[in-house]
Amino acid sequence: MTAAPAPVPRHGLRLQINLIVGALTLAFVAALLTVQLRGMRDSVQEETIAANRVAAQLLNRTAWQVAAQGPPALLSYLQQLGRVRSNEITLTDDAGTRLYESPPSSYKAGRDAPDWFAALVLPTQPVQSFAFPGGRLEVRANASRAVLDAWDAFVPLAAGGATLLLLVNGLVFWAVGRTVRPFGRIVAALDTLQAGRFDVALPPLPGREAAAIGTAFNRMVGELQRHIETERRAARAEEQLSESRELARWIDHHVEQERRAIARELHDELGQSVTAIRSLALSVAQRTRDGDPVSAQAATLIADESSRLYDAMHGLIPRLAPLVLDSFGLAEALADLAERTRRSQPGLALTLRTSLDGVALRPEAALALYRAAQEGLTNALRHGRARQVRIELAVEAAGPDAAGPPAVALRVEDDGVGLAPASTADGPARGEHHGLRWLGERVAALRGRFRLEPGAVRGAVLQVWLPLEAAA
Repeated sequence: MTAAPAPVPRHGLRLQINLIVGALTLAFVAALLTVQLRGMRDSVQEETIAANRVAAQLLNRTAWQVAAQGPPALLSYLQQLGRVRSNEITLTDDAGTRLYESPPSSYKAGRDAPDWFAALVLPTQPVQSFAFPGGRLEVRANASRAVLDAWDAFVPLAAGGATLLLLVNGLVFWAVGRTVRPFGRIVAALDTLQAGRFDVALPPLPGREAAAIGTAFNRMVGELQRHIETERRAARAEEQLSESRELARWIDHHVEQERRAIARELHDELGQSVTAIRSLALSVAQRTRDGDPVSAQAATLIADESSRLYDAMHGLIPRLAPLVLDSFGLAEALADLAERTRRSQPGLALTLRTSLDGVALRPEAALALYRAAQEGLTNALRHGRARQVRIELAVEAAGPDAAGPPAVALRVEDDGVGLAPASTADGPARGEHHGLRWLGERVAALRGRFRLEPGAVRGAVLQVWLPLEAAA
């Protein structure tokens, strides 16, 4: 999808570039005009001083020759001489009366350069004064015409500089505007992206830089879309995993309830029924022993089968649900588990040590620790082929971490063949022991820690920590 260009403030860069180019052009024109003005000033000064010196020397020699004939002769000479270029000649008598003054210049008559320009260009105007008998002759430099010539030369130059300034800035303004025009699309696309629409894309933009930016932007949007899709999938997977875990906990809770119900049915109802059948069978056997040996033998068989059924049922009840756990607590339940294991495994050296310091555990915490002991003992016998097992249950002041809160800790250590190479410190390898993985989920639900690691010499060590505040 292509984002429509939106009105965005893109004149900032354009104006800055124009100001920079304008300032540089203005500096160039100003430097050129300054050099030109300095040349004009030097030229006017040189011309004015030279003309003044020549006129002064000429009049100095001539004035003395003519002045010998009297002031009227000098006046007649000056009137015949007329105006001398770039000079003002004044003749006065001894009384200070002005007898003669140079006529105004006819060159560019009626025009003068501006005062500010004359002040820049006009040099100091020297004055030559000569006294002779009967009067005084004064030759004063006048550079007004030379200044006017400089002004007439300066005006086209300044106009050309101004034209150059306007032309260059106009061309730069147009070129920069053409160059930064794609930036409006880029800014509009960024605004669209900021608004949360991640399907934005830029078309091919003119200009190498703009095209590179557009390509990088489209690539960034593509990567962003992939990351967002990955995050969404991860979020969905996490949500599904959370729901699966909640479902698993719900199922586990109901399974435990059903197992307890089945165990109580077996213990209370079926156990009594089997005991009653055995008692009736033994009574029938005693009554028919003399009169009907066949019936007595059948009754004896029924009594024996009832006894074996009763023993099998009592062996099944602890596996379904440790009823002693509900009645006497975790320590007694673990003692019952250890005793039954010793009877079924005569060659096993099983050590049990419990120290809860009077802490009463919540039913779900006690059940989790009991199942952990069951799982550790089963794995030590079935998979590790252990000959020695040690079970410890205690309250630790710092939990698994030295600075952690107090915790109820269960430790099952054996001397078996140890862990598979793929097992880790946090549990078995994938697909190795589903019981251990399910135990880890159960412990995590109680905010506890579960760890399975190799023993110091051989075998394996299963450890479970439940926070005391959550377990007690």
